[in-house]
Amino acid sequence: MGSGRTLKLVVCEVLQFAGLCVPLFVVMQRFAAIVAKVQGGGSTGGAYWLIVASSVAYVTSVTLLVWVPLKYMVFAKKRFLVRRKKWRPVALVFVIVSTMPCFAFLIASSEVQIRNNLRHDTFGELPVSLILFSLICMDVVERIRHCRLTGQGERQRGSDRSHIGSALRPEPNGTVPRIPVSTERGFRASESGSRVTYTRSGPLRFLCASDARADVFVDGFMFWMDTAEMTRAVSHPLVCYSGWVCPIYVFCCLSCLRVVVTPHDPLLSSLGVVLQDLPFLFVRAGLLAFFGLVTPLLYLLKNLLVCLAFIYFNFMTKLRIFNTQRMYL
Repeated sequence: MGSGRTLKLVVCEVLQFAGLCVPLFVVMQRFAAIVAKVQGGGSTGGAYWLIVASSVAYVTSVTLLVWVPLKYMVFAKKRFLVRRKKWRPVALVFVIVSTMPCFAFLIASSEVQIRNNLRHDTFGELPVSLILFSLICMDVVERIRHCRLTGQGERQRGSDRSHIGSALRPEPNGTVPRIPVSTERGFRASESGSRVTYTRSGPLRFLCASDARADVFVDGFMFWMDTAEMTRAVSHPLVCYSGWVCPIYVFCCLSCLRVVVTPHDPLLSSLGVVLQDLPFLFVRAGLLAFFGLVTPLLYLLKNLLVCLAFIYFNFMTKLRIFNTQRMYL
């Protein structure tokens, strides 16, 4: 048992550390190649190796001065880190020391090429994919490190998944809406308190297989789909060599701050609108106006509908004109 826990700990830490270092090395190497091409020295020039050496020095300094002390405090269960369970200090430090510098060098690479009239690297796939994949790995590791990775999981979802009944809110008159319980077509429903669970019997019950540990991986990728599509627009040549690179990467970097909040926290909805959907709505509208269909209309509609739904259901429905029950009391 002890060896299994040690192995899981080592694998988790290696994955997180690789996600911290590899994107930095890749992005800074590509930036060094652009600077060397501008100066005409190639990969054997002094500027190239100076930037590469600087990236190694930066990663080493961050590891020894920030990452290792943070991990020590987390595993030592320091009170100021453990008691505040609504945010994740590891995710915050990861975004600050790895994700933000990567996006900063992507912006700098575009600016260097624009000012020198160079068309060398659009950073289309590998660097951006590594940045987002490292964030996904960090997020998944943080959410799954406390779970058992062997054997069957619990039938009920853990605290990292929301139950159907827990999302129920009282009506304005104080009553709590009830979900009709049906036992037709092989379904079995059981209601206990505010939680409603469903199981299915019959020959097709294997299709209802579900495990919260596997769902963590799905949630990890779905959480970043909008940001990934936003960064994909930068790979278009018309956008890459224009002034739109800076605002796109800045807002993508801000959207990454959502990972600092624990999953399914009530604050996550507001942060999603403020840090992602609302800024992305204006950026996508500007891209479509200046460059045409360089980003799908589907995501523009998604940003618009999310913003409108958030404002309507959280603010406008509280107005007296929308509260029909109060009007007839």
